[in-house]
Amino acid sequence: MPSASIFPASNRPVAMGVNGMVASAHPLASQSGVRMLMAGGNAFDAAVATAATLNVAEPYMSGAGGIGIALVYVAAENRVRALNFSGRAPMAADPEKITAADKERGALSAMIPGNVAGWLTLHETYGKLEREQVFAPAIGYADEGVPVTNLNSRQMSANAERLAPYPSGKIILDDLGHAPMPGTRLKMPQLAESFRSIVKGGLEEYYRGDLARRIVKSNQALGGLFSEEDLATYIARWQDPISINYRGYDIFTNPPNSSGFQILQTLKIMEGFDCDDLIFQHPSTVHRFIEAVKLAVTDRIQYAGHPVKIKAPISGLLSDGYAADRRAQIDESRAAYVSGEHFSNKVAPESLITGNPLEFDGGMTTHFATADSDGNVVSVTQTLGGAFGSGVAAGDTGIFLNNMAYWFDLEEGSSNRIGPGREVDFVVAPTHTFKDGKFHVSLGTPGSWGILQTTPQFLMNFLDFGMNVQEAIEAPRLRVYTGRHVDMEERFPAHLRRALEDLGHDVSVVEPWSMSVGGAQGIQVDSEAGVFQGGADPRRDGFAIGF
Repeated sequence: MPSASIFPASNRPVAMGVNGMVASAHPLASQSGVRMLMAGGNAFDAAVATAATLNVAEPYMSGAGGIGIALVYVAAENRVRALNFSGRAPMAADPEKITAADKERGALSAMIPGNVAGWLTLHETYGKLEREQVFAPAIGYADEGVPVTNLNSRQMSANAERLAPYPSGKIILDDLGHAPMPGTRLKMPQLAESFRSIVKGGLEEYYRGDLARRIVKSNQALGGLFSEEDLATYIARWQDPISINYRGYDIFTNPPNSSGFQILQTLKIMEGFDCDDLIFQHPSTVHRFIEAVKLAVTDRIQYAGHPVKIKAPISGLLSDGYAADRRAQIDESRAAYVSGEHFSNKVAPESLITGNPLEFDGGMTTHFATADSDGNVVSVTQTLGGAFGSGVAAGDTGIFLNNMAYWFDLEEGSSNRIGPGREVDFVVAPTHTFKDGKFHVSLGTPGSWGILQTTPQFLMNFLDFGMNVQEAIEAPRLRVYTGRHVDMEERFPAHLRRALEDLGHDVSVVEPWSMSVGGAQGIQVDSEAGVFQGGADPRRDGFAIGF
């Protein structure tokens, strides 16, 4: 393993703590989580406080009208659990009656929200503090206003057109249709009242009470498909995670309908290359990684989707034998062609095709993590889909509803085709890594389909190249698209880009710190030393705080 000293110095130090750590996409959200830890709460309390505050601090990314997924390590039980709150399509959803424009924004694009079910299930199952206490920071910021960062002002301005057609756009925009300027305060009093209702009535209020009825009524008034039964029957559900052993590390992520198996499969393919042959930013290493991503995404397109309709052969996909079979298809001298990162009835003749793992079978999103002195770790990725989701807030609730219909397919033949009560092929996938049976690191990121290829990059930075958690997150990343196209941050050396072009890759240079490759957060735990290390992504407003 190379020394981390060969890598460029990170732009900020690793955050340190001895009692706990919170890493999120906004400093005030991280502070909210730490406040819970300092008040005697645990990682689960901190997670809910962080999640709710993010709704106020970056309202275009996630919130009470969105969906998400959690991966948690419960120290007292010594086990990893996955919590699925990824929502679902309304029972009235019909692919024959929904257009591509319908599923991009507006009332028809909204799927049944799961975030509140997820937050409250985490809290009710494992939290220590009262619900009023964990929601207090978010309510305070919603009432009093949260300072608008430069990034948030730019994002809100860029999406003003998305909000303007609807009366609820006034939650964000002024009378002239302008977004808040940096350094001003954004107040969301309607959201504060909705949070107070959730504090008082819990899951019953949001999914079956007055708040539920107002959400349904407002959605229907704009032509949406919500029914009261859709909300009343929704629950977050616990799942068993999936995992691999990678070079002696046990790496866990969420099972389908999450497509996290693509992350694990990419790593299994890379595992077959000798460590001594994997050199940071060496053309052969990067080429092999890109090709591994293409092979893994080809399998995901084939096997992901509604798990009731198609059961992905996870054990085969993640087996050593299948990884070797796929690895053998990598041409060390030439880039392969891939048809894309999601289902299409039009596949280029020269495109990679899936293998047969059955033979081996035995937008806008945010991520955060919390950890406490008892050893609990919570990792959550939550989203509205696109910026401000559907672009529509539900009546006077202040709750922007997601547009997760966009991530469904309309084409016949796709296992991810929208339909009554279906769960979307969900690309978010936090990870937990263990070393010698002890919790080692939590890493995750937003970034749409790119999550599945940027996550293995910073995992390899951390596990293979010896970077600390902040360095692993900051290091330049790339993103693979259709054909032979690759986006690479400008910080990659020019000679590397030229070498990849010589291998047939179609390389485009994006800004040095690009949101297109995610906004990762991570927490490393050294149980023997009793030290937490936190990393946060400067590509967004990420901030890690320990105490």
